[in-house]
Amino acid sequence: MTGQAGDPGGGQAERRPADGWRAAVPEICIAVVVAAVAAIAGYAAAGLPGLTLVVLITAAAALAVLRVLTPPVAAHDARRPADSEAIPATFTGYWRKRAGLADGTRSMSAYDTELRRTLQHLLATRLAERHGISLRDDPDAARRLLCPRGRDESLWYWVDPARPPATSGRRAGIPPRTLHRLIDRLERL
Repeated sequence: MTGQAGDPGGGQAERRPADGWRAAVPEICIAVVVAAVAAIAGYAAAGLPGLTLVVLITAAAALAVLRVLTPPVAAHDARRPADSEAIPATFTGYWRKRAGLADGTRSMSAYDTELRRTLQHLLATRLAERHGISLRDDPDAARRLLCPRGRDESLWYWVDPARPPATSGRRAGIPPRTLHRLIDRLERL
């Protein structure tokens, strides 16, 4: 009997796949060394223009490799509603969300157009997954959970599905402090 008691693998330790990029550390180190040697050779051969060319080619190759290695974003995830917004998985998606956040604090119409919808989706998801409550079907229960204390009552205005959108862009959007409180309540919900 080669295995120990309680070791179903016959004495061999269970092998788990490495976490994310940790498995690629040796290859990344080799790529960095090769890029550094190429940069030194480019500088030695042609001076600053040679170094610049090597750096640009290396950066383009690194971006191409990352593009191939990163998994594609699914166009539709069956677990979330079709009208929900996807988490920004691309660089441009991140900046778009960041701009929407900044615009939502400056203009009420911008808040109602994008940021309010995103916060409502987050609230609806939290309520459904953790409390079994539908934001659309039972807004009173949703309000009680989101605003358990009197000081939180003002947060409901910002995510109330029954509130009509603002028609004028002149009004300021959600105050950053209120947005912070709302996100904090959503995280604790």
